[in-house]
Amino acid sequence: MGLKEEIAKRRTFGIISHPDAGKTTLTEKLLLFGGAIQKAGAVKSSKINMHARSDWMEIEKQRGISVATSVMAFEYEGMKVNLLDTPGHQDFAEDTYRTLTAVDSVVMVVDCVKGVEIQTEKLMEVCRMRNTPVISFINKMDREGKDPYDLLEEIEGRLNINVHPLSWPIGIGKTFKGVYSLYDKSLRLFQPSKQRLYEETVKLSDINSPDLEKFIGEKDANQLREDVELLQDLYGDLDVDAYLNGEIAPVFFGSAVNNFGVKELLDTFLKISPKPLARSTDERLVEPTEEKFTGFIFKVHANMDPKHRNRIAFLRICSGKFERGSTYYHTRQHKKFRISQATAFMAQDKETIDEAWPGDIIGLYDTGNFKIGDTLSEGETGTYKGIPSFSPEIFREVINRDAMKTKQLEKGLNQLMDEGVAQLFSYELGARKAVGVVGQLQFEVIQYRLKNEYGASADFVPIQVHKACWFSAKDPKKLEAFIDSKQRHIARDKDGKLVFMAESRAWLQMVQDNFPEIDFHFTSEF
Repeated sequence: MGLKEEIAKRRTFGIISHPDAGKTTLTEKLLLFGGAIQKAGAVKSSKINMHARSDWMEIEKQRGISVATSVMAFEYEGMKVNLLDTPGHQDFAEDTYRTLTAVDSVVMVVDCVKGVEIQTEKLMEVCRMRNTPVISFINKMDREGKDPYDLLEEIEGRLNINVHPLSWPIGIGKTFKGVYSLYDKSLRLFQPSKQRLYEETVKLSDINSPDLEKFIGEKDANQLREDVELLQDLYGDLDVDAYLNGEIAPVFFGSAVNNFGVKELLDTFLKISPKPLARSTDERLVEPTEEKFTGFIFKVHANMDPKHRNRIAFLRICSGKFERGSTYYHTRQHKKFRISQATAFMAQDKETIDEAWPGDIIGLYDTGNFKIGDTLSEGETGTYKGIPSFSPEIFREVINRDAMKTKQLEKGLNQLMDEGVAQLFSYELGARKAVGVVGQLQFEVIQYRLKNEYGASADFVPIQVHKACWFSAKDPKKLEAFIDSKQRHIARDKDGKLVFMAESRAWLQMVQDNFPEIDFHFTSEF
């Protein structure tokens, strides 16, 4: 099979949502329908030892939340599906932002009880920045929730995107009987079951057929006919191009925990979602159909296998064919590397692969050569537009609790920072180190992983820092004078870039006013 045929087979997407909307459960069920797993795991359960396949880290199993992006690939109906399950918790938003650079489209999960929540709004802002195509799955329809029309209005109003329902619920909560597919004109009847894989589907050539009453009763049949007529008038047929341009979000209704609506979502997604898309480097637009291989690293993870303390760099293939054993050019280091080992993923489970194509996500064993944002190619020097680090929200000083484990602490901090878990700032004066994070929960994860993966103990003590700002100046002398005057507040990030650690908002503003020739930056990419 040639390059174009391999590209046409592939779909690479991420799943996003607010915590507890059912994102990881939906991921499990998609894997179940794809035949990738035989039984769905319990996302939260003290009685069941089998946890969600995508929540494979020990702390995820204990807390019942996703704290790292998981990559899973499976075959379905002749297609190769690459699925990335992202953390829903806002404290791990940066991992999700980075992951969204590696996908071609997104499935957004909305809880029908709670509606649109704040983290969903933030993630949608990132999707809109790149015009990423979005499909919405309104989950938990077997619970008493908001009116479907209100949910559509809420998605449009709060997420600033037009919606287009492709299925419509019949009842909600205790009265939920199923959904009517506006896309293929079929009726899907709901029966609560966590084991049943296929809902009962009835093809209806005409919604006005008296057969409808046999399945859902006269009252619900009349209401459904009214709803369908109104929806047709409001939305008409789906404009697939508008969806692909990120202007319209198709909407499905279902119950992931009961396997209901999931197959319909997957089947329709594969028909309308984008195949691997062109991507820009700092030099040009690269088409996936180009013969020469290119790709970029969007995630690094240490200790995926506790028995082998290795690091895996996650690479999104953008063009050409990847072949294991080939030598590729590392654009940041200006070196060539022979890639002798490459893996495909099912969460933490890996299998060696010999080749991969645009859209695929593969893992490269890493001894410290790769960083988030790195580009590999067959010689081209262009770098895929990077994945910046954002200025953190919360800062803590690192205190080593065991002087005998200093080396382990250094190694653990460096590897976890390479993953993008948080940011490490080393002060120029003294040996002080500060960690900056987006949310408080990240400190717990770092502390847990330092102890369990590296045998190191550390405390994180509050420090008077409001903002970490990268800075630059056109005049080297002015830059040097600024550094000399603020030496106590100058640190370096893990890449060696200079950072100004501002103690308060007011002080930062005063420094900016006093040093107009210094440019302050709130992302590391400038």
